[in-house]
Amino acid sequence: MRVGIVAVAQTAFGVHRGLRPQELTYLAVKRCLEICGLPFRDGYEDIVTCSSDHWDGKTLSDVEHGEVAGAHLGPGEVKVSMDGANAVLLGAIKILSGHAECVLVTACCKETQVLDPSVIENFGFDAPYQQLVGLDFTQAAALQAVAYMSRYGLSHKDFAQVAVMERRRAKENPRLLAREDLSLEQVMESRMLAYPITVLESRAPCDGACAMVLACEERAKELTDRPVWIKGFGSCYDHHNLGDRDLSQPFALKEASRQAYEMAGIKDPAREIQIFELSEHYSYQLPLWMEGIGVCREGRGLEVLGGREQSVLDPLAFNPSGGLLGGVPRYVAGANRVIEAFLQLRGEAEGVQVPGGPQMALAHGTHGPAGQHHCVLILERGF
Repeated sequence: MRVGIVAVAQTAFGVHRGLRPQELTYLAVKRCLEICGLPFRDGYEDIVTCSSDHWDGKTLSDVEHGEVAGAHLGPGEVKVSMDGANAVLLGAIKILSGHAECVLVTACCKETQVLDPSVIENFGFDAPYQQLVGLDFTQAAALQAVAYMSRYGLSHKDFAQVAVMERRRAKENPRLLAREDLSLEQVMESRMLAYPITVLESRAPCDGACAMVLACEERAKELTDRPVWIKGFGSCYDHHNLGDRDLSQPFALKEASRQAYEMAGIKDPAREIQIFELSEHYSYQLPLWMEGIGVCREGRGLEVLGGREQSVLDPLAFNPSGGLLGGVPRYVAGANRVIEAFLQLRGEAEGVQVPGGPQMALAHGTHGPAGQHHCVLILERGF
């Protein structure tokens, strides 16, 4: 049995003061169902929503997102409260297990209604010790960036150059929020959040939602003549406490990638995969995640991105969309990576389409401090 992605939709990413989170989800759902011609509520057997009680400011946040996706008096709904790539993975599992033939997947976050994200992120740490220190995800990322720098002799300037490259690509992507060129000086001299991470080297907070329809092979072929198949996936958690991890080595990403490659039958990802949409919430993470998925040598991700390291891969293969630094809401982030990969494989990535007709793509999501959890999905063009 194969699982196909048959339709995707997203709201605009930005500041949506006049819309509640569930209204953003509804807009994405409505458009997605229109694309593939499915009726609301009656066109699918299951729903997977992705949202956060903390970020929505209420318990059972999935109730309202589920209702606008058709769960009231309709299909069953289950919530994923972490990165949206995991919602896609769960939707695929529901189909592969035989529990559904067609699944609607949604992800939403309205970040701009939270004045201080660190208050929420602090809940992700050990309560008796690390929470009391006041740690948040940016501070944890800074610890990881310094460990990465120290291990391989890298510099803040190296990471700042990644941000310049990402924003240059994001400028051409009409689906992203931040679309202006930045100079190296602008990035390095912007406000320091936690060394070596400046505000222009971190993902811009924003609001938005996305939706997609997954279907078994028979249904997928009925709903579209251009399916994209989910060929493999993997998921892994690292240790909870930062001190129990080697932050310079993304163990969980290596394991999630291994699982996905094994399921997809991939022996040499650098040669078999043409597009890699990676979730870099901070600039240093793009080269580190590249190394974690095993397509370049450890400590050499920056050289591959800059074209200074001999590789079978074009630097444009990595985040041709412009990545998360171009402005994608958290929780939506990993699902957005799946959508951007889907669009590339269908030849519909307006503004940032990679030439040559890519056949296979990797989409990645991460959640928790310093890449505590990783999810990897392999997508293949089906037409």
